Amino acid sequence: MAKQVSRYQTIDSQREINIEQMEKYDAKAIARYYRYRPWQYIWRTLSVVYLFAVFLLSLQWDKWSNQTEKNKYKRAAELRELLTRLGPTFIKVGQALSTRPDLVRKDFLAELVKLQDQLPPFDNEMAFAIIEEQINHSVDEVYREISPHPIAAASLGQVYRAVLHTGEEVAVKVQRPNLRPILSLDLFLMRCGANWLAPWLPLNLGHDLTLIIDEFGIKLFEEVNYINEGHNAEKFAANFQDDPEIKVPKIYWEYSSHCVLTLEWINGFKLTDTDKIKAAGLDTDSLIRIGVTSGLRQLLEHGFFHADPHPGNLFATPDGRMAFIDFGMMDQLTEKSKETIASAVVQLINRDYQALTKDFVELGFLSSQTNIEPIIPALEKVLGSAVEQNVKNFNIKTITDDFSELMFDYPFRVPAQFALIIRSLVTQEGLALSLNPNFKIVEVSYPYVARRLLTGESPEMRRRLIDVLFKDGKFQWQRLENMIEIARSDNKFDILPTAGLGLRYLLSDEGQYLRRELLMALTEDDRLHTEQVQRIWALVREDLQPNRLFDFAIKAFQEISLDTVAAIVPKENNIEIH
Repeated sequence: MAKQVSRYQTIDSQREINIEQMEKYDAKAIARYYRYRPWQYIWRTLSVVYLFAVFLLSLQWDKWSNQTEKNKYKRAAELRELLTRLGPTFIKVGQALSTRPDLVRKDFLAELVKLQDQLPPFDNEMAFAIIEEQINHSVDEVYREISPHPIAAASLGQVYRAVLHTGEEVAVKVQRPNLRPILSLDLFLMRCGANWLAPWLPLNLGHDLTLIIDEFGIKLFEEVNYINEGHNAEKFAANFQDDPEIKVPKIYWEYSSHCVLTLEWINGFKLTDTDKIKAAGLDTDSLIRIGVTSGLRQLLEHGFFHADPHPGNLFATPDGRMAFIDFGMMDQLTEKSKETIASAVVQLINRDYQALTKDFVELGFLSSQTNIEPIIPALEKVLGSAVEQNVKNFNIKTITDDFSELMFDYPFRVPAQFALIIRSLVTQEGLALSLNPNFKIVEVSYPYVARRLLTGESPEMRRRLIDVLFKDGKFQWQRLENMIEIARSDNKFDILPTAGLGLRYLLSDEGQYLRRELLMALTEDDRLHTEQVQRIWALVREDLQPNRLFDFAIKAFQEISLDTVAAIVPKENNIEIH
């Protein structure tokens, strides 16, 4: 009897879970909560299915009656209204689609863009009451001036423009009420739907889809905690403090809480407002370069990346900088993941599909127990077409679309964290396409990755460079040439500091393996390979001005001892020079 009472007490305690106060996403706790409230999720499911069914039938009726062109703007508005009516989770989906002009019809796109910051606001008095409750002061005590109505309303909150009593102009974000129960219910339904669809999905994707939803849920719950967002903004600002092209607003902590965030006001233009950007005399290609490079720095240098870079969160400032204004959805990569991503990009460009497959295993796209041999030719067949001509002939969407075909035949899976990375990259490319439809993101990204590998700031990155430059025990001269040539197209690449880093590495204990392998490569087949060295010299000699080269030589001589040099020079030299 005691055990039975204990069991019922446990069930009762599970029923008492307070969804409204749940600070972190917990799929199991949410499932327990709704298990005893079937009327809530059944009604929500019926509502979602009914609304989408009516919309799809409307589209089909337009086709049957030949009125598609006549009604296209009407249907686009209906889709926006439908997603708005369904709430924050579906609005997030619409926001992601609004950045893909290559996927969404132009008429639909114009409406979906409005989901970024043109949603219906909630009651103004309620918003001010939330501010006063959270800050423990009246609105007049906190702000000298505040807009009587929100200037923008988004999926999770709305924004007011205000002035502090100290004179600083600020933006005040106020969170929508009752968010956690809404998000919890939708995530619960999405998880149930993923389990139901699993048998009809590609290999492993059904299982991984629940992990992707859970990762999305974790990020959504983090996003509704404005204290977390404020800390993210400060961390992001610290990462880019040396970059004059990136602007991050200051956080005013004394006027912020879990549901209210006061931050510096940013004047600028949304990246989709191309007419205003051009009228201000800003260079769209320069903005694309800033956006792509900052995205790559987030992934490959800091590992701390913005997972929701839609146009409502990114602005071009009048002085040509790019401002990030929303840091609710962020994620952190490990050092190993950062370096493996850089390696995978280079392996893809070099068409080394065996090495690329090994990188996929390291990143978690393939299990370590997977036999990769039959996957290599399939990977080459699907991805080879994307890079068959040159670096400029493919984009992120091409890669993701082609790669998705492999999911049906081979045991690929998408790690939950990488679902956010892919979403972030595809969204950034969509923004680039809105500024310049002919832009290819790889034109900027590969030179950056090549520069990162060549400079090799970390031991792991230097190991990745060695992996790229050596194949089957032989030095790949052509790869080094390609990397130097492409890295030089990055205006931040300087060959002399890079050469200095390489020289110091070669003369270090860590560089012993590379010294040996380079000497073997130079003297392969008992001859000195001067032709390859001359080709590399031809690439870099324009950058090596005599005065800079002299200064560099003096500095290098001061840093390198004669004993160190003697240690690497072979005692016997029977090399025939050709």
